[in-house]
Amino acid sequence: MKPTEGNERIDILDYLRGVALLGIILVNILPLLAVKVPEPASADAFYQRFLFLFVEGRFYTLFSFLFGVGFYLFISRANSKGKNGYLLFLRRIAALFILGWFHVKFHPGEALTVYAVTGLLLLAFYKVKKEINLGIALILLIVLSMMAFKLFLVVPLMLLGITAGQYRLFEGLAQKIKKVSIFTALLLIMSIAGLSYQYQHAPASPFGFYSGVDEATYQFLSIGIMIGPLVSALYVGVLILLLQVPIVQKLLSPLKSYGRMALTNYIFQTVFIYLAGYLFNLFESLTYLQSLVLCLTIYVIQLIFSVIWLRFFQYGPLEWIWRTFTYLEIPHLRKRVREIQ
Repeated sequence: MKPTEGNERIDILDYLRGVALLGIILVNILPLLAVKVPEPASADAFYQRFLFLFVEGRFYTLFSFLFGVGFYLFISRANSKGKNGYLLFLRRIAALFILGWFHVKFHPGEALTVYAVTGLLLLAFYKVKKEINLGIALILLIVLSMMAFKLFLVVPLMLLGITAGQYRLFEGLAQKIKKVSIFTALLLIMSIAGLSYQYQHAPASPFGFYSGVDEATYQFLSIGIMIGPLVSALYVGVLILLLQVPIVQKLLSPLKSYGRMALTNYIFQTVFIYLAGYLFNLFESLTYLQSLVLCLTIYVIQLIFSVIWLRFFQYGPLEWIWRTFTYLEIPHLRKRVREIQ
């Protein structure tokens, strides 16, 4: 992974956004299509337990952190070019809020409006010393995690992202692999301990997560929220290490395109879920494993589309609109012939 300069993208961030999107849809599809509660001791029940151990609260956490990183990079790059980074950022989150406001009507609990409001609140932390930001973020993260306040975790996670940008954490990773390896190994040990503890509190029977839960299930889900940032950080470390292997980086390259179009793909995940639901009458009839099959189908469609689209265009469709609103000018969308070749 190369360090970034000027307007150059940091590849690892696109890979991570792509991975985050893969995980988010697996959970989002459950309430959107009112997926049925699994039968006890069934394959669906096993998959539900897998989801709430390894997916729920892991990828939304990662997505929030990455938004904070993008927050810092956007303002820094704008300021380095002599532009008013603060004004541009305000227009950027205003556009994000408007898009999220429409999206939330179809997808209650969606992230964009929350990110826009949190981004506005955290704007004051952009110039705060990185050591102070790190301390505040870690304290808030620990406290809110222990209280299992999932929604409010966005604040420390985004602040951690800003701090990661200040420390240039994702730049020059090739020179930091030894540290990443040690950090990932420690995270693996702690994550195994945390997941083992959560598993011990797994309810005996499947549960209807979105229709009220009993005390045992609530405890299981709360523990999942508590250890979510830890497991998410493990996923980041593992992906960074995997991407140091050229063949793995090549195999996973579609994820980079998927992540570059994160806004478009996030919104269209909802579109595809509802489209499938209405076309095939899937509401309240889909099982957990069938929801996985539908998600895999959406993955294939979006991954292929993202790779092909970015072969000819510089930005995703919604990213282009977002950029137009931010800069109040229409950016050139199509790549030059030389770039395509």
